[in-house]
Amino acid sequence: MNNFEKNIKWHKGEVNYKDRCKNLGQRGLVVWFTGLSGSGKSTIAVEVEKQLIKKGRAVYRLDGDNVRHGLNSDLGFTKEERDENIRRIAEVAALFKDAGIITLVSFISPYRKKRKFARKRAGSDSFIEVYVKADVETCAERDPKGLYEKAKKGEIENFTGISAPYEEPENPEVYIDTDKLNVKEAAEKVLASISEKL
Repeated sequence: MNNFEKNIKWHKGEVNYKDRCKNLGQRGLVVWFTGLSGSGKSTIAVEVEKQLIKKGRAVYRLDGDNVRHGLNSDLGFTKEERDENIRRIAEVAALFKDAGIITLVSFISPYRKKRKFARKRAGSDSFIEVYVKADVETCAERDPKGLYEKAKKGEIENFTGISAPYEEPENPEVYIDTDKLNVKEAAEKVLASISEKL
C-alpha cells in the first residue's frame, strides 16, 4: 500500500445496495458480452437493452467503442492498455450494479484473467458472461469498418484474432453461436438468463 492509498477511505452512505434494488424493483446485474470484433456483441446488447426497457427495467449499455471516446480515450491497444481498459470498465460496471442497474457491457475483453476480475468486482452471483462466438472469417466478412483487412495488411497492430490473441471463455453462462442464432433469438437467450437472476 502506497502513501496515497493510506490516505483514502471508502465513504459509506445511508442508502445501501438492497435499498437501491428495492427502489427499482430489480437486482443490479452485470451482463458481460465478450467475443471478437464483428461477432455481434453490440448488436445483441442493443436488442437486449431495447427489450429490457420495454419491460420497464433500469438498464444501461456500456459499449467498447463508445467508452473509448471518453473515459478510456487515453488508452491504445497494447496488452497493458487493453488490461487497463477492462479494469476501468469493470470498476464502472460494478458501480452501476451497486446502483441496482442491469448493466450490459460489450467489450472484446480478450483475456480470461481480466474477465475474471470483472466477475469478481461485480460479484459472481450478479455477473452473466455472454460469449458471442463467431470465427475470424465470419467477423471479417461482417466488418463494416474494414478493420480486419487493415490488420491483415499490418496497418493496425495488436488486433484481436489477427495479431493479438483471444482467449475463449471456458464456462460462460450464455453461449451464442451467431452462425445458428439471429439477433432476436440471441437476445431472447440472454434475456432468459437475466430473468433467472432477477
